[in-house]
Amino acid sequence: MTDFEITSNDELSNLIIRKGISSWVQLVQFIKDLPYGRNANRIDSKLVILEQKGTCSSKHALLKRVANLNGRNDIDLIIGIYRMNSINTPNIGNILLENNLNYIPEAHTYLRYKNQTIDATSSISDFYKIENDVIVEKNIKPLQVGDFKIHYHQEYIKSWIIEEELNFSFDKIWGIREQCIRNLSQ
Repeated sequence: MTDFEITSNDELSNLIIRKGISSWVQLVQFIKDLPYGRNANRIDSKLVILEQKGTCSSKHALLKRVANLNGRNDIDLIIGIYRMNSINTPNIGNILLENNLNYIPEAHTYLRYKNQTIDATSSISDFYKIENDVIVEKNIKPLQVGDFKIHYHQEYIKSWIIEEELNFSFDKIWGIREQCIRNLSQ
């Protein structure tokens, strides 16, 4: 992984520096070690630091913003849709099995520097666990982890339900997915 000093004199970088974090590598590790949990506002990056938690979206949006603020525009923020199942995401429980589903398309956010993928979602996150199940990837901007990501994900699931000829409504699939995410947060 690349490393650089955090030297920008902006609100977010200064908040991080006040935490005793002075380099990119230190910041990535700090973010990885924060608990997984939804923030009050997923596009307000400083809440990851202030609330001491975050999701894949909020954590990686913060990292991308800090990279950009410190002149590193060579680190991409990616949204990937992958086949979430009990093998690549074991903490989701038996929700899929109970609903006779092999997987649900899940939107995951991560970073890419050159050919290296950085997943700072949690201390146990490793992109290689889902790498072979990624269906599609798209570069996004930090502000797109809010409404854009949700809409993109929901539209993908609606198309998937039709393509797979599933006897589930979108609301039912989204509810199953939400239960999987709640299980991950525990």
